[in-house]
Amino acid sequence: MTVPPDAGGEEAARQERRLHRELGFRALTAIGFSNIVGSGWLFAAMYGARTAGPASLLTWVGAGLLCALVALVMIELGASRPEGGGTVRWPLYASGRLVGTLVGWSVLLSVGGTAAEISAIMQYADHYLPDLYHGHVLTPTGLGVAVGLSVLLTALNWFAVRTFARLNNLVTVFKIAVPVVTVIALFASGWHSGRLTDHGGFAPYGYAACLSALAGGGIVYSVNGFQAPLDFSGETRNPRRTIPASVLTGIGLALLMYLALQLAFLFTVPESLLGHGWKGVDFESPFGQLALILNLHWLSSLLYADAVVSPGGSAYVGVALNARHTYALAKNRTLPRTFMQVDRRTGIPHRALALNLAVIVVFLLPFGGWQRIVSIMGDMYLLIYAASAVAVAVFRADPGTRTADWVPGLRWIAPVSFVVSSEFVYWSGWHDLRLALPVVLAGLVLFLGMRRSGHDRPLAVELRDGAWLLCYLSVLTLLSWLGTFKGSGRLPAPYDSLTVAVVTLGIFHWAVRSGIRHRATAPQGGHG
Repeated sequence: MTVPPDAGGEEAARQERRLHRELGFRALTAIGFSNIVGSGWLFAAMYGARTAGPASLLTWVGAGLLCALVALVMIELGASRPEGGGTVRWPLYASGRLVGTLVGWSVLLSVGGTAAEISAIMQYADHYLPDLYHGHVLTPTGLGVAVGLSVLLTALNWFAVRTFARLNNLVTVFKIAVPVVTVIALFASGWHSGRLTDHGGFAPYGYAACLSALAGGGIVYSVNGFQAPLDFSGETRNPRRTIPASVLTGIGLALLMYLALQLAFLFTVPESLLGHGWKGVDFESPFGQLALILNLHWLSSLLYADAVVSPGGSAYVGVALNARHTYALAKNRTLPRTFMQVDRRTGIPHRALALNLAVIVVFLLPFGGWQRIVSIMGDMYLLIYAASAVAVAVFRADPGTRTADWVPGLRWIAPVSFVVSSEFVYWSGWHDLRLALPVVLAGLVLFLGMRRSGHDRPLAVELRDGAWLLCYLSVLTLLSWLGTFKGSGRLPAPYDSLTVAVVTLGIFHWAVRSGIRHRATAPQGGHG
């Protein structure tokens, strides 16, 4: 595999060749599954039932289909243009330095998602080790433990990618086994027939509630994270064959697991708790407390242990992904080039790993209101999906970079994927987006600071080619404030989501035209 000619010069290509291409189908599938399944599986079934009742089963299927649709775009890019940290590189190739920098900045901010997972581990560990938290803030002891865990996760990623994959395979087996045991144990303890039709019927709150569960119930975010194998495409033995299968298999396994857990929850909640319907079911720790009610104390202990291991596995993969992103951002010159150095012996970007460790530690510091901002930043990787949909359409229209059409129907899949990705961002809600999207726009400062006179294209040209993204972020912020997802409600449902779809479809076509113009006028090698 060779890096495309516009990838940033011979030095970037030389570093890319140092990556060890040792990952196969099983390793990539485990990476994808482990990145999807964190601690959220312990809560999503209850929130889905409370929002949509038994119809939440349809919501899970819908979430899986939507994510698979977005994944098809990523698969096309990963199979036809494999590269380490590819999800950060493709927007730069397709749309220019402004778009590449803003998307890269959002990815850098999403390191906060890994810090949030580590914080979640601390919250669950506080059940066994008191004094880790004071209120919602890490104590000095808790901060010390969290930093120690961050160092451990980084150290475990320091060696060859094969070592990382083997350890992640073991963690993934545990992350699959515990939900399977949970489902079997709950059904074996006894279940109530008629649950799909009793207590208000299959859709007690109407089928429109399925959409609310998809977004507000956190279901769509429980299936997210499937893009992880794409960032390891530069370390894959046969990316064109293994990446499509591993991404879709990861989504499929996660979806089957979530459906089984949803069924187990629906059929085993005691009748005494359903006096006020599904909306009246309220657990602080759904499956753990349900196990205690059913006298499955051993299962409750296992679930509390998994509440530490599951986010730990996600954080472990997150540290690896962050390093690949930082490595790719250095190739993009969003970060200094020194961070794209790959160790010859291990094939791991050690400097990128070290930088991400420092960022995670900063994100863990207990500043006032800081933890909320950090958790919000974890959602910013969603912009990768929209930027990738634009990239695949641009590459298909450019004879010099046309993708291989590994995925049929991309002509309509790309715009639909862009709209779906935009809905994912919008459904994050006003309380999150009012902070997150302006912070992403602050990446303009980074864009201006990293410009090189005499090497980059004129500023006016870069602004013209990337103006669509500035408009996109601004429009999503405005619609979020107007809409019903924790916004002002001035734009009622479902017209708010419909408006997002129509407006972003128009922006998609604008973005593709800008990308085609960029590809036609940018000099070869001018992206490095």
